[in-house]
Amino acid sequence: MSSLGVAFVTGAAQGIGRAIALQLADDGFDVAINDIPASKDKLESVSKEIAAKGRRTYIAAGDVSVEANVELMFSDVVKSLGQLDVMVANAGVCGAKPIIDTTSDEWDRVFAINTRGVFLCYKYAAAQMIKQGRGGRIIGASSTAGLQGEAHMSAYSASKFAVRGLTQAAAREWGPHKITVNVYCPGVIETEMLENLAKASGITPAVLYDTHKQFSSLGYNGTPVEVATLVSFLASKESHFITGQSIPVNGGRFFV
Repeated sequence: MSSLGVAFVTGAAQGIGRAIALQLADDGFDVAINDIPASKDKLESVSKEIAAKGRRTYIAAGDVSVEANVELMFSDVVKSLGQLDVMVANAGVCGAKPIIDTTSDEWDRVFAINTRGVFLCYKYAAAQMIKQGRGGRIIGASSTAGLQGEAHMSAYSASKFAVRGLTQAAAREWGPHKITVNVYCPGVIETEMLENLAKASGITPAVLYDTHKQFSSLGYNGTPVEVATLVSFLASKESHFITGQSIPVNGGRFFV
């Protein structure tokens, strides 16, 4: 079966990352997937689903906040699958705390994964794409909290604002190489990560979901599929004239 190329998705063991990896496999890409080593069983399950679609796949477990890990992951993906055409820097963490209760260690952890991790993935993806000389698509994860600050989410919001700045700078630098760089900005997407956040805040996921539905212009929350379909377009050849953009997927919670 012919391939559109090779895509690499971080944070792909579950939720939005898993949906993106499976969508890109449906689109015709061979797909490398990443998550932390503790999620190996989930990665293997996603890998089997990709293979069942007739696509080649490769598991690149590692911590995106550690440069040596990221450099090795990209090298291994290219050795295994032969090239790199689409990079989706999806891996991230979220937490909820008032600013005055947030420790510097908690702040640094969020930035290490959400911002440095994206920077490192962008860096090594672009280096490979420039070497190949035929352009590419780099796509990162921001958030609606990276478009409008959220109370009790200072580190998360700030990290996602930073991703947008990085993305715009990268779009300027790599445009001459025909590499587009964009971010998706999910709103309330019903995922395991959001459910864990609800529990940590002392409420049930159902209460959290019902509370947020009222802020959506459409009256319902999103699922990972809605984000994956946007990434599908951003990864396509047809998106060649879109770069440096931060695109909300928030059901009309607010407008930009």
